[in-house]
Amino acid sequence: MLGFELDIWDYLTFLTFFLTGVAGVAFWVWLAGLPGRIAVARKHPEAEAVSLLGWAGLLPTVYPWVQALIWAFKPTDIVDIRRFPREEAQAIQADIARLQGEPPKAAEKSVTKKDTGEPTPPADSQPD
Repeated sequence: MLGFELDIWDYLTFLTFFLTGVAGVAFWVWLAGLPGRIAVARKHPEAEAVSLLGWAGLLPTVYPWVQALIWAFKPTDIVDIRRFPREEAQAIQADIARLQGEPPKAAEKSVTKKDTGEPTPPADSQPD
């Protein structure tokens, strides 16, 4: 073929190069998904966006990936004014379950009259 014969050491060298390449790609994939996994573990409200920025951040440059890593650790005590805090927590839990591939859980408690500010009837009274 090329004027010399390949022996076992040549094949072991090719195997080492191949395994090194596979390990490099596996590390790259693990590193790209790291901000998203951190955001899901911390129950971040924007976990999906953090995950996408982490994956897209390692392609052209490292700056977006670093931004996603910082965003994953950002405190998440912000309350969305469109929902009550309990409903916001349930929505975040549903998003996290969807991102982890789990079936969506039914809402633990629906909004009661107490949450809306309406008076509740006594327990012994019957509705009309």
